[in-house]
Amino acid sequence: MLFNEGMICMDLNALTKEDAIRQLAMIAADAGKLVSIDEYIESVLAREKTYSTGVGNGIAIPHGRSKAVKETFIVFGKSGRGVEWDALDGKPVHLIFLLGVPEAAENEHLKILSQLSRRLMNENFVEHLKRSESKNEIIQAFKDFGEN
Repeated sequence: MLFNEGMICMDLNALTKEDAIRQLAMIAADAGKLVSIDEYIESVLAREKTYSTGVGNGIAIPHGRSKAVKETFIVFGKSGRGVEWDALDGKPVHLIFLLGVPEAAENEHLKILSQLSRRLMNENFVEHLKRSESKNEIIQAFKDFGEN
């Protein structure tokens, strides 16, 4: 699995997607996954300008492939109040998966996005994440619904 309890934020308090991306990127930086947090955030925001990563159903999967990333990671954030994201369904997001991939790993982000997207199509998995109140419950959801 690409993340552990240290890569989960259960009480994301961001109001904007930029703030959410920064808060989650700080977790990756603190875990030693980034060379430059600002350069990584810039790559994620550039991606957001292409089209929103708010995929609907209260979920966003912001991602960036950058030389600022030391090793591939996923940081999970959960927002109780929701974050405005310009999502496809126009609703705020509550579950955010921030993905970082080194620039040299050409297709790795596509593979991870595909695996994550398949899981997120499972309504039981999404509901489990939405109901989860602890980091352990999030980790358990990934175990119950198949690890990467």
